[in-house]
Amino acid sequence: MPTPTTELNYKNPFELLIAVILSAQATDISVNKATDKLYPVACTPEDIFSLGVDGLKPYIRTIGLFNSKAENIIKTCRLLVDEHDGAVPRSRAELEALPGVGRKTANVILNTAFGEPTIAVDTHIFRVSNRTGLAKGKTPLEVEKRLLRATPDEFKLDAHHWLILHGRYVCKARTPLCGECPIIEWCEYRKKVVS
Repeated sequence: MPTPTTELNYKNPFELLIAVILSAQATDISVNKATDKLYPVACTPEDIFSLGVDGLKPYIRTIGLFNSKAENIIKTCRLLVDEHDGAVPRSRAELEALPGVGRKTANVILNTAFGEPTIAVDTHIFRVSNRTGLAKGKTPLEVEKRLLRATPDEFKLDAHHWLILHGRYVCKARTPLCGECPIIEWCEYRKKVVS
């Protein structure tokens, strides 16, 4: 897969930011269904802020934790308008200062929207990294640091997406498809299963 990318639908950094905030503990499919209805109506920080919490909820009601996500999104939109002239900030510190944005979300935005060579560790990447032995760690931050050290610079931009897609479709949580795995010969999990 020479050009992997996110499976979230978006047209600009702001739409990606909202989609990633919504994606916490939700599937990309469910987020895309919601944003496909939301973005034709409101696709800027000003537009979404003007909906207000109660106006936003009907668009994202099908997504888990929609009440708290709606509040965070409205607060984030207000900060983007008031402090960033409606633009998504390009620094980790400014991103993480937005409500609903933690390190993982900041890394997704930095990597996918702005082309920064960083790796966001979600549940799939955490599992794949530990299961295969690629970058073992007890916390997402440990795994992130080990992945960044282990990944050659020329692959850092795409590593995040390769690992997520591998975790979603091959190295699945309950039933990994080891027979279809292109890295099986280096995988610690498979070595344990075969022994």
